[in-house]
Amino acid sequence: MTETDKRDYSETLNLPKTEFPMRAGLPKKEPEILARWEKLDVYKKLREQGKTRDKFILHDGPPYANGHIHIGHALNKTLKDIVTRSMQMLGYESNYVPGWDCHGLPIEWKIEEQYRAKGKNKDEVPINEFRRECREFAEHWIDVQKKEFKRLGIEGDWDNPYLTMRFESEAVIAQELMKFATSGQLYRGSKPVMWSVVEKTALAEAEIEYHDHKSDMIWVKFPIVTAGGSDQAAVEQLLDASVVIWTTTPWTIPGNRAICYSSRIAYSLYKVTQDGLPDDNWVQKGDLLILADALADDVFKNARITDFERLREVTADELATLTCAHPLAELDLGGYEFDVPLLDGDHVTDDAGTGFVHTAPGHGADDFEIWMEKRAELEARGISTTIPFTVADDGFYTKDAPGFDGCEVITHKGEKGKANRAVIEKLKDAGNLIGLGRLNHSYPHSWRSKKPVIFRNTPQWFVYMDKALNGERDTLRTRALTAIDETRFVPGAGQNRLRSMIENRPDWVLSRQRAWGVPITVFIHKETAEILKDEAVNKRIFEAFKSEGADAWFEEGAKERFLGNDFKADDWDMVTDILDVWFDSGSTHAFVLEDRADLAPKRKVDGGNDYVLYLEGSDQHRGWFHSSLLESCGTRGRAPYDAVLTHGFTMAEDGRKMSKSLGNQVFPQDIIKQYGADILRLWVASTDYWEDQRLGNEIIKTNVDSYRKLRNTLRWMLGSLAHAKGEDVSLADMPELERLMLHRLVELDEMVREAYWEFDYKKIFHQLFTFMTVELSAFYFDIRKDALYCDAASSTRRKASLFVIDKLFNCLVTWMAPMLPFTMDETWVSRYGDDASVHLEQFPKVPGEWKDEALAAKWAKIKTVRRVVTGALEIERREKRIGSSLEAHPVVHVTDADLMAALAGKDMADIAITSQLTLTDTAAPSGAFTLDDTKGVAVVPALAEGTKCARSWKILPEVGSDADYPDVTLRDAAALREWDAAHADA
Repeated sequence: MTETDKRDYSETLNLPKTEFPMRAGLPKKEPEILARWEKLDVYKKLREQGKTRDKFILHDGPPYANGHIHIGHALNKTLKDIVTRSMQMLGYESNYVPGWDCHGLPIEWKIEEQYRAKGKNKDEVPINEFRRECREFAEHWIDVQKKEFKRLGIEGDWDNPYLTMRFESEAVIAQELMKFATSGQLYRGSKPVMWSVVEKTALAEAEIEYHDHKSDMIWVKFPIVTAGGSDQAAVEQLLDASVVIWTTTPWTIPGNRAICYSSRIAYSLYKVTQDGLPDDNWVQKGDLLILADALADDVFKNARITDFERLREVTADELATLTCAHPLAELDLGGYEFDVPLLDGDHVTDDAGTGFVHTAPGHGADDFEIWMEKRAELEARGISTTIPFTVADDGFYTKDAPGFDGCEVITHKGEKGKANRAVIEKLKDAGNLIGLGRLNHSYPHSWRSKKPVIFRNTPQWFVYMDKALNGERDTLRTRALTAIDETRFVPGAGQNRLRSMIENRPDWVLSRQRAWGVPITVFIHKETAEILKDEAVNKRIFEAFKSEGADAWFEEGAKERFLGNDFKADDWDMVTDILDVWFDSGSTHAFVLEDRADLAPKRKVDGGNDYVLYLEGSDQHRGWFHSSLLESCGTRGRAPYDAVLTHGFTMAEDGRKMSKSLGNQVFPQDIIKQYGADILRLWVASTDYWEDQRLGNEIIKTNVDSYRKLRNTLRWMLGSLAHAKGEDVSLADMPELERLMLHRLVELDEMVREAYWEFDYKKIFHQLFTFMTVELSAFYFDIRKDALYCDAASSTRRKASLFVIDKLFNCLVTWMAPMLPFTMDETWVSRYGDDASVHLEQFPKVPGEWKDEALAAKWAKIKTVRRVVTGALEIERREKRIGSSLEAHPVVHVTDADLMAALAGKDMADIAITSQLTLTDTAAPSGAFTLDDTKGVAVVPALAEGTKCARSWKILPEVGSDADYPDVTLRDAAALREWDAAHADA
C-alpha cells in the first residue's frame, strides 16, 4: 500500500460531535435563555409540579426600592435563588415570591431633595400629595431592580411580587399594629431623638452631618447620700465623698437621673491635700472625690489642684450600692430632690472625662438605653423611671427643668442660647462645680439648616418587652428567646448573636415622625390617655386601607369616619406618627406567607412538614430577623421562620470595604455585561459566603478560568453522548473503571443532597469541580477516549462507558443547575431539545447498589501506581524523549505486595495511556523514577516497540497482522470490519 493509497480512518472514529459552543458568549446568550424560560413558562410549570409536595419557602427579606442593585444585592439574591432551585430539585415545592420595602426615610428624603431643588416647601404640600410622589418614586425603582434581579437568573413570581406599599399590605401592617394595641402590648412613652430646633423636627441619622463645634465642658460633683457594705468605716468615709462627672452639654444637667460607671475600670477615693487654695477655686482642701485612676491627674489639673492623695480603691461592688444627690438639689429650686443611682454601663470608658458618665435619659441614646434596660431594677429600688421632658421643640426649657424659666438651649437661628451659662452658674451656687473649659469637637448638625441639633426626649410608641401576657413568665422577651432556641441557625453563631440582642434590648420603639409609611392607627383619649380598643373601629380602618391604602388615614374627616357613631370625635386624639419601616418588613409574614394561597405553609409547629427559611446579611440579626421575630412572637407567640441563614459582606479584593472614594467598587451590572451572570453566580457559589468575602478583577478572572474548564468538560460529554444509543449495560458486565465512576456518583449524590440542605454551596462546587477536572477530565475520560473513539460499536467497554457518561451528565448538570442556571440549561437543551429545561427536573435518584467501597479502595491503589507512571512520562515529554504517552513502554517495578495485588488482571497500559507497559515485582535499578510520597513503586521509561496504528496511534508489534487492515492494530481492525459491514449498503 502506497502513501496515496492509505485510508482516511477519521470517518470511522466516534469522535465527539456537538454544536454546544466552546466559547460561552454568556452576555449575549443569557438573555436568550431568559426569553426561552418565559416562553416555556417554566415558573408556572414548576408550580404545577409542586402542587402535592411539602413546601420549602424562602421568604424574601425585602430590599429597599431606591436605586440600582449593588454587589450585596447580587450576592443575596443569588444565594436565595440557589436555595429555592435546589430545594425544588430535592423534591419540595419551593416557590420564591420576591418583595420590596417601599416606605420610610430614604425615599422621603429623595422627594424632599427634589422639592428643595425646585424651591418647594414640603410643609405647604398636602400630605397625601407628598405620599403619592413617594409612591411613584418607589414604583420606578421597583421596575428597575426587578429587571436587574431577573437578569441574574433569579426564578420567582416576578409578575406578583409583594410590596409593603400595596393597599392590601398596608392594611395588614396596620392590622398587626392594632393587635399589639388591643392586647395591651402597645404604650406611649418617650425616647431621645436628634432634634432640629431651627426646623422643629426630629431627624434621622441620614439627615445628619458633622461639623466642628465649640462646646462648654464642666466637671461636676454629685454628693453621695447612701452607701452600702459591711465595713462601717468605709461606708461613712464614702458618705463624705462625691462622684465626679464630666460633660460637654451642661444644659442636660437638669435632666440628669443617674450616673454610669464601668465594672471594668479601676476607681479610687482621692483627697484634696493642697493648702492655700484661692477663694475662687471651687475645690477645697479635704474634699473627697471618686475618680477613675487613669483620669485622676487630668481631673485635678482642670480643677486647678496640684496636691492630692489617693486614699484607697473603690470597688465596683461598692459603686453599685451608692446613690447620690442631684447637684442642684440643695438650691431649693423644686424638682431635684430625688436619688441619683449609679448604674454599671458597657458604654463607659476611661478614655476621657472622669470614668463616670452623667446620664440624662431624655438627652442621649446610651443614656436612654441603659435607663430602659435597668428600669425594672430601678423601680424595685423605689426610683421613679419617668423620663422628664426638659426641653420643648422650640429649644426652651420646660417646667421639668425648674429654675431655668426663659432659658433656651439653641435659638431659632441655631445659635447657642443661655441654658449652658445658667446651669453653670447654678452649679457654682450649689458648690458642685469643680472645673470648667471649652472643647472643639465634631458635633451633629442638620444637613438642611447646617445648624447644631440636640438630643431631646419626645413622645414615642413602644411595645413592652417584659409585660406579662398570659402569665407572669409569658412576655414578648421570653417568647422571643424560646423561639430562638427552637430555630435552626446557619451558621450557628447567629443564634447566640440574636439571643444576646433580645436578652438585652429595651422596649421596642415603633414610631417615627415622618410622612411616608403606614400610620400608627390608634386613637388616644384626651383626658385618660387610654388607647381605644374597639373591633368595629379597627375593622373600618382595615377595610379602608385595603381599598384606598394608608392615605385614608390622612384624608379630611378620617377621624370621624373611623370612630363612627359610637365615639365622640372631640374626645379622642388621632395619632399621626408613622410606623418604623422595620415593623413593615417584620409584618411581611402576615401578608405574604399567610395571606397568599400559593404559600400558606403548614409548618411542624402546626402539625405539617412545610419549612420556612429567612436568608439575609448578618446585619439583619439587628434588623429583619429581629423585627420579624418580635412581631410574630407578639401576635402569634412564635417565630415566623424555622431557620435563619446569614451571609457576610463583600469586600474589595484587598480586604478593604468597597467605597466610591477608594474607587474599588465592583458593580454586578459590569460583571454581567463583560462576562455574564453565571460568572457572578459561580463566584457566589464557590465563596465562603458565611463570612465576609472578597471580589475584584483577579478573583473574577479566576472564576472565568474555572468556568471554562467546567464548560469544556460538559462539552466533551455532550460530544461523546452524540454517539450514545441509550443501551443499558448490567452492573455485572461493566468494567471496574465504570463501576468505580458509578460508586463515585453515589458518594457525590449523598454529599450534594446533604450540602444543599446545609446551604454549603462552596462544598458542592469545589467537590464537583475537582471531580470533573481531576477525576473525569484528567483520569476517567482521558483513559476512556481510546475506547470511545476507536472501539467497535458492539464493544461492551464502549457501551458501558457511554452508559456511565450518560449518568454522569444527568447528575452533574442537575446538581449544578441551581448554581449555574444559564449554562446548565443551555447544556441540557443541547442534549434534550428546545422544549426541555433542566430546571423542570429533580436531582436523579442514584441507585444505592452502585456503591462499592472495596472497589474504591482497590482503585485508590491503582491510581497510586498510575500517578508514578504519569510522573515519569511527564519528565520524558519535558525532555522531548517522547511526544505523547503512546510512544512509551514503561517498566513499572512494584515491590509493595498490596499494590501489586490490586493491579492483578488490569490493563495498566490502557490505564496509564501508553501503548505498552510491563509490570514486575522485582527491585528497580538505580536511577528509576520514584515519588517521595509513594513507596514500593518505581518506573523505568522506555520507548514502545512496533508500528504506529494509523487509526488509534498506538505503537504495537501486532500492527500489520491483519491482512485486510494491515496498518492498524487487531482491535482497530475488528472495529473497522464491523464499521465497513454496517456501511456496506451506503
